[in-house]
Amino acid sequence: MKQNNSKLYKVLLVIIILIPLNIFVGSNHYLLGKLIAGALSLSLVIAVYWFIKAIASKNKKSDNNIPYLTKEKEEHYADFGMNDQEIAFFRDTMAQAKKNIATLEENMNQVAKLKAINLRYDTLKATKAMFKEIVKEPNKLHQSDQFLYNHLPNLVELTNKYVEINNHELKNKNTFEVLNQSAVAIEEVSQLIVNDYSDFVKDDLEDLDLEISIAKQNINREKELEEYKQQKEQI
Repeated sequence: MKQNNSKLYKVLLVIIILIPLNIFVGSNHYLLGKLIAGALSLSLVIAVYWFIKAIASKNKKSDNNIPYLTKEKEEHYADFGMNDQEIAFFRDTMAQAKKNIATLEENMNQVAKLKAINLRYDTLKATKAMFKEIVKEPNKLHQSDQFLYNHLPNLVELTNKYVEINNHELKNKNTFEVLNQSAVAIEEVSQLIVNDYSDFVKDDLEDLDLEISIAKQNINREKELEEYKQQKEQI
């Protein structure tokens, strides 16, 4: 969007320069005036093109429900060395993920069986936690490929089908078999998403374990030093 606007502004600047130049030169030099008029016409066409493209880009982002890029978020992405294209790709990807999570939550809350699966595996809790972690560390987007492009979309599709079939007014033996098979698949993908989250935060947990270990060592050393001082005072 910023790139489109930048190009549009440059074209408008050229038009602003060409208009008075065309008026001044055209009255004195016929051929030169014609050339400038042609350049002006071409610039107007280009300006219209970039204007339409900028509006289309804005509408596209609006359709994806991408929130406004605040100064804080822009600085957050900049801290990870992301350029405009990477930021746009990341925000578009996460907007789609947010939409999928909203659909998944709606599906999970519609049917008792899906509610039970959610309680058993903490499916929604895991998806939302995964989303927050990715937003917190956008440079690790590549580590969440399976979650974003495979497991989450598949789970949304499975629950969509489950809700659709479950809402059939008439059900037979085959219907219940399909529902049972779908429920098993939903459980399996739910477990995969929980695993995705565990793998994504594994490094953080390892760092925390290391910090706890170091803290315990420091505490033990302080205790040993204190005991040594007490023993020395008793001598």
